[in-house]
Amino acid sequence: MEEEIKKEETTVKTGKKKNMKKILIIIIAIILFIIIALVANHYIVFDTNKKTNLIINNKNVTGNLKNDVLIEDDKIYLSQQDIKNFFDKYIYKEETNQIITTYNEKIAEIGFKENTITINGSKKQIYAHAIEKDGTIYLPISEMKEVYDIQLENIKDTKIVTMDSLDREQKKAVVTEDLSVKASTNLISKTVDRIKKEAYVIVISSNNGYTKIRTESGKLGYIKSDKLTNEITVRESKEEERQIEGKINLTWDYFSKFGSAPNREGTTIEGVNVVSPAFFYLDDDGKLQENVGDAGENYIKWAHNNGYKVWPMVSNAEAGLKVTSKIMNSYKARQELIKDIVDKCKKYKIDGINVDFENMKQEDKDLYSRFIIELTPRLKEKGLVTSVDVTAPDGGETWSMCFDRHVIGDVADYIVFMAYDEYGVSSTKPGTTAGYDWVKLSLNKFLQTEEIDSDKIILAIPFYTRVWTTNSEGKTTSKTVTMKNTYSVIPEGTEKQWNDELKQNYVEYMDGEDKKQIWIEDIDSLKAKISLIKENNLAGVGSWQKGMESDEVWSMLKQELNIK
Repeated sequence: MEEEIKKEETTVKTGKKKNMKKILIIIIAIILFIIIALVANHYIVFDTNKKTNLIINNKNVTGNLKNDVLIEDDKIYLSQQDIKNFFDKYIYKEETNQIITTYNEKIAEIGFKENTITINGSKKQIYAHAIEKDGTIYLPISEMKEVYDIQLENIKDTKIVTMDSLDREQKKAVVTEDLSVKASTNLISKTVDRIKKEAYVIVISSNNGYTKIRTESGKLGYIKSDKLTNEITVRESKEEERQIEGKINLTWDYFSKFGSAPNREGTTIEGVNVVSPAFFYLDDDGKLQENVGDAGENYIKWAHNNGYKVWPMVSNAEAGLKVTSKIMNSYKARQELIKDIVDKCKKYKIDGINVDFENMKQEDKDLYSRFIIELTPRLKEKGLVTSVDVTAPDGGETWSMCFDRHVIGDVADYIVFMAYDEYGVSSTKPGTTAGYDWVKLSLNKFLQTEEIDSDKIILAIPFYTRVWTTNSEGKTTSKTVTMKNTYSVIPEGTEKQWNDELKQNYVEYMDGEDKKQIWIEDIDSLKAKISLIKENNLAGVGSWQKGMESDEVWSMLKQELNIK
């Protein structure tokens, strides 16, 4: 019995020794691995590119590519899907079998046969064209550097293509000694490149004693910040300058094609910084017509002499639904109209355009967006502003559902919400022209549902209301009355009632057997709507129309919006 116990104890001790040896071996192996990794990390470049890597603005986007980068005859191709992802989300193939792409100040057309590209209406020769492989369209981006405003380099030794936007800041520095460039700032990190003393590197960012760089071979990695010297900015960032500092105060100066621009010589409009005269319109053949003349040219001089920007209105009211649809459905017709608009802007040296297209087919919604997508870069190239009028999100097919507000708000410089005619001329039920609650609800849809940047939205307010008449038979009609004349049509002694939901005064009275109702637009109602501009940090205010207002409006707008 004792011998069996001793044998068992000996077996246990032997087992423990074996386990201790195994643990010791594992610990030694881990230590050796760490030492080898740390030492080898200084001498071995671990990564090699098996396919072409793409670096855009110092970020390796290869893993996000839908298709590989193609390089044929030293021409670099990106797929249409990848250009859509990184440069132009509105790129598309036109019915003419041309690829249409827009970017900042450029709109370009490139086809599949000729080695040509048309940029902002000017055709030029290039050394490649679009190609299609396995159902995927590729564009020769190395021939389109002017379109996307990029600097491009193909580093063959490391199979890296770099693309840098020329409107972004770029810094360079010199390294002070031979260095290994690390994949990260961690203690154990592989070497991605080796650089020699006095080599130039692109500086990306610095943090906690390390600087992220791009080497001459296109590799991204980290070195210690104290190993850099002579950092310089080789390219400044280009910030887009807005025409108007602070809030916009735009007013429409409307006159029909039979009238002429008003003579405002010797007058000013307090607080206004943009005027939109009714200079341009489409006729019933879809041709752009003008109503400028000597009176209009004098108007432009008056506006500029007083520091006002001039964004004339372009209207489709004369053309109507069918003609407008015909233009929108033709790329060629859209381009002809855009060229005519640009030519008018150059001719009269104006500062922008206010596009006021209404009464359009719902099924043309995307095509109207295309028109704005194609117009904006042509105007931007000339330093001109694109502003686009739209109605409230909820309404009829040809009045409201014909606008893609999200796209328009994304592309144009400003989207103008015409916040009026909640109850309009076609309504059979009396109601307010622009109740505060309705304006606020609609504006929230612009901001939240349509996801439009607040600083792009101009809230347009009415300088008019309606006198509603309901006869003894219950039939309702309405007549427009200007803000300045509203109180003159209300019988003396009629009691006003403030509606806090609408933020308006309301009157009701009898005229014989007819019941009259007016939801009044005055300083109090307008001030309530203006508060929405301040609360939501909107771009500013628009007003329809000059000449309908009461005298005190302009000083109120200037004060409420803090316009200099």
